Amino acid sequence: MLAICCMSLLLVGMDVTIVNVALPAIQHNLHATLSGLQWVVDAYTLVVASLLMLSGSMSDRFGRRRVFQVGLILFSAGSLLCSLAHSIGALILYRGMQGLGASMLNPVALSIIANVFPQPRDRARAVGLWGAVAGLSLAIGPLVGGALTQAVGWRSIFWINIPIGILAVILTARFVPDSKAPKARAFDPAGQSLVFITLASLTYGVIEGPHSGWTAPDIIGLFATAIVAFVLFLIFEPRRREPLVDLRFFRSIPFSSATVLALLAFASFAGFLFLNALYLQQARGLSAFHTGLCTLPLAVAMTICAPLSGRLVGKHGTLPSLLAAGAGFVLSTLMLTQLSVNTSMLLMTAYTLFGVGLGMINPAITNSAVAGMPLAQAGVAAAIASTGRQVGAALGVAIAGTVVSTSHSGGIDFTRATHPIWWLMAACGAIVLLLGAASNTARARATTQRVASLLAGEIHAK
Repeated sequence: MLAICCMSLLLVGMDVTIVNVALPAIQHNLHATLSGLQWVVDAYTLVVASLLMLSGSMSDRFGRRRVFQVGLILFSAGSLLCSLAHSIGALILYRGMQGLGASMLNPVALSIIANVFPQPRDRARAVGLWGAVAGLSLAIGPLVGGALTQAVGWRSIFWINIPIGILAVILTARFVPDSKAPKARAFDPAGQSLVFITLASLTYGVIEGPHSGWTAPDIIGLFATAIVAFVLFLIFEPRRREPLVDLRFFRSIPFSSATVLALLAFASFAGFLFLNALYLQQARGLSAFHTGLCTLPLAVAMTICAPLSGRLVGKHGTLPSLLAAGAGFVLSTLMLTQLSVNTSMLLMTAYTLFGVGLGMINPAITNSAVAGMPLAQAGVAAAIASTGRQVGAALGVAIAGTVVSTSHSGGIDFTRATHPIWWLMAACGAIVLLLGAASNTARARATTQRVASLLAGEIHAK
């Protein structure tokens, strides 16, 4: 069952990174702008981020196996349609369909794992293996994507999802038992709508701001809409008896920290991949395959560090992993602030350290999200943490592309235009260090116990 759940992660994780290497080929073939490339990445992550919490709730209500299988089918169908797209608009639309399917996979799979491994130590080890597959899927994406793009063409990067998805559907029907929450929550269409409006308005405003002008009425209107929708969400949700997001989860310092860490780490990672794929192919003139090879140090570091982090979390808690992750992010991005068209060994070292950071942080985030929470709410807890990852990924690509586009339009070459983003990522790494320490104090752990008792008591009363 763990292996089947990890297959879904392989699909979703690989699809995040495999597309980045193919972006220059997509741009050339479909005559796309930089903002069009940003939307190819963000249409997927935006839909995933908006619907993860709904999918977690649906799995608790309708059955985790059923929702998991529907997600696999939608993801595979979306992949086929992406491979057939003949315009950038169509590709963006079908990437959104992929995102719809992906939103039903990872949080549901984590919920299945949490119920299969009820003992904390066993669950931590299972999450460590999950983290290893996460590292492997994210890491091999550029290698596979580069090889396929150069040998066959960019459309082939979507074909690889189809046989894996079909096999996972069959194995799930055969081996994964269905499970539901004892009392699933009611749907919250108003809360779901406010989440989507907030994320879509914010992302659209950030991506299109450099082209329309930051003071243009439509851009100002988008940001105002995002703020109003978010405020309404904060007002509306606590008043519902069964909200889309139970904001009481965030009274737990480790849980809140895990959500923020997920946002920061994956914003950095998504921006890192987006910029480096363009830098290596446009500024350095490398092929898609050689671009993938250049990410090999990152791939190896992630693959090694993810299971190591899982073992550390099982034995010593999340502190060692989070401190190592923060150090890796800070050192890597500080090196990249010196990036030029002649950078060589420094670049490989930076990639390795970034891989260490991401490999170490992922199991720690996942464990903090579900540890200590009632199993009946495992789907929702995992979905909130995963939402942090996807929101971060969407904003990371949007902000990175926007800053570079703005700087480039001012006459700065592409390589120098990336420097502000590396400084911003270094600041994110420093925050990871601080939150890692703050979330592991006795006071922080006590907040988790209080929240778990509150939620468990409410479930028992119902």
